[in-house]
This record gives sequence, structure tokens and C-alpha cells, in this order.
Amino acid sequence: MYAHVRTWRWLGAAVILASLGVTDGAWASAAAVSGGRPDILDMPARQSERAKSAVLTAVAAAGKRLVAVGERSAILLSDDDGKSWRQAKSVPTSVALTAVSFVSDKVGWAVGHSGAILRTGDGGETWERQLEGRKAAEIEAAAADAAAAGASAPTRRQREAQRMLAEGADKPFLDVRFFDEQRGMVVGAYGLAFATQDGGKTWESLMGRLENPNGRHLYRIEPLGKGLLIAGEQGTLLRAGDAGQSFAPLPVKYPGTFFGALVATDGALVAFGLRGNAFRSTDGGGTWSKVDFALPVTLTAGIRLRDGRLAVVDETGRVMLSRDGGATFASLAVAKMNAATGVVEAADGALVVATQRGAVRVAPEALGSEQKK
Repeated sequence: MYAHVRTWRWLGAAVILASLGVTDGAWASAAAVSGGRPDILDMPARQSERAKSAVLTAVAAAGKRLVAVGERSAILLSDDDGKSWRQAKSVPTSVALTAVSFVSDKVGWAVGHSGAILRTGDGGETWERQLEGRKAAEIEAAAADAAAAGASAPTRRQREAQRMLAEGADKPFLDVRFFDEQRGMVVGAYGLAFATQDGGKTWESLMGRLENPNGRHLYRIEPLGKGLLIAGEQGTLLRAGDAGQSFAPLPVKYPGTFFGALVATDGALVAFGLRGNAFRSTDGGGTWSKVDFALPVTLTAGIRLRDGRLAVVDETGRVMLSRDGGATFASLAVAKMNAATGVVEAADGALVVATQRGAVRVAPEALGSEQKK
């Protein structure tokens, strides 16, 4: 799965994450250690005013607070619905962070490059590292060995796990979702998938439970009733009805990448991704129809608003709303912004968009300004 692949396939969404693989941030340490740079996985994030305009990749609500994450482990907090931002007080790593999720106003998780999983118990002010790629590889190797007990020769999963061990902490987690303060799941590049039942103190590999033999990248975990939906590359859509204990693929005749999925209030599913491709199902994923987004522009993130509308953002900074459960979308008449990578609804009804140059607020009164595509 990993041999012969030396460039990140997941950078197909280059506008979203292109600069996140860069090891020389404008406010990163330039110090050398023994003739080389220190491992940014173990370097605490630096405080800098420039963090407010950093490349952001995701934003989430922690009660009334908003928390955004991005390059160099920039974690930004807003207590005024996205009007102003400040940096988190303590983050134990400097890797690029790719996703953030909260289960309450205090408890949340962020994930990112080098297999980093971070937890906060104080609303994002301070963070602790719970897992990193080297330990994740050890967990998967042990799970692969257990699954192959009695085999006469190393299995494919065992060989791939050994490759993970040899390559170290070089693969990112791309999304995180917790069902409560104890049960959660993370997914990432090359089919990474891990779960916890104790709030992240310990993790188990789910890689043997997913029908993903080619190790396709997994980008998004979306709640679906009591289960979840996972969206990934090459048309990958996996559905679990039991909080991640077992998974089944959904049949979508689309070979491109899905970066996200949404569930409408009526149960309709909308999966979206590369080059403006999006599909909708009204029968639980049995059949799908194409959704027209007008332009061949990558759709990067989306949410369901409290009033039931669906919002999707794209790599040009467009914000699009649907009032009919995802059957049609129309663009909002908002000021031009940089490439959008994440979106959340603030407590006052505004939309706050994570972009390649910080966070942008779309005021509540602008959310009725849909234009024709």
C-alpha cells in the first residue's frame, strides 16, 4: 500500500492543503539540532500574531466558543462569534492540524500530520498529545499480528503494518469525530482508522474492519443517525450503523475523491468533493443522483445549519446554501475570500469560514442572499 508512493495523493486538493506539507513556516523555529532541524512533532507551537492569518483547515464550535486549527499547529479561539481571534495558550506540537471536533464547550480533539491526536479539556486553551504516528503504527502492527495468528506466512496487512513502522510518523490523520467524551474515531491518509473507548487514553486500529484494501485516503467522518458515514478518495463511501464497529461500502458510481458528506433533516445524503462533483441519495445510499454545483471547482467542506439548510464551501471561497435537503444549491452574495477549507455556524447564526488566510465571518443577514449559479 505504501511502497512506491512518495507523494501525497491526498494533495489532489492542493488548494486546501498545499502549504501544510511545508516544514518552513514563517513563524517556525529555524534552530538546528545536530546539523538538522528538530522534529516539529515534538516542538510546541509558537505564539505569534501572524497565526491569525495562518492557513486554516477546519473550524468547530465549542459551546459558544469557536476553535479553528491549521498550519504549524495554529489553534485560534473566538468568543465573539468569529469577530476576533486569539491563539491557544499551549499546544504541544507544531505539525499541521487538519481537523477539530468538540463534544461539549470544554472537551474536544484535534488531529493532524505525523499521526498527531490532541485533546483539550478547557475549551481549547491548552492541549495534550494523546497519540502520534509512531505509536499508531505499533498499534496497527499488533492488530495485524493478532488477526493473522496461525497464518503460515505474513499477510498483506502485516507487511503493510511493518512498512508503517519503518516509515515512522509521516502520515496524517484527516478527521476526528467523538460520539461522547469517551467514544471517538479518527481517520486519515492511506486508510488510517483508529477508535477509542476511553476518551483517547488508549486507541485500537479499525483498519482491518474497513473494506478498503487499497488503503484509500479517508477524509471525513459524518454522523448518520446512531452510526456514521466516512467519505474518501476514489469514490469511497463507508457506512456504519453501530458507531464504528462494522462498516459497509455504499455503491456510488464515481471514481473521484469525496472530501465531505452531509445528512439533511429528511435523511437525504449528500457526498461532495473534487471538481465540483456531488451526489445525493434519498434511499439511504442505495442509489445516487448528481447535484449541480455549476462550476468544476473542488468542494471542500460543509455543515447542516440549525434551521436545516445545508451549507457547502469550495476552493474559490464560494459559500453555497441549499433549502431543499441538498437537491439544489445557490451561492451567497458575499465578499470574495480565499480558498475555503472549513465552515461552522456561530452561536449568533453567522457562518464562520476557515480559509487559507485565517477565518472569515459571514454575518447572519447575508445568509438570505442566495444568487443564481
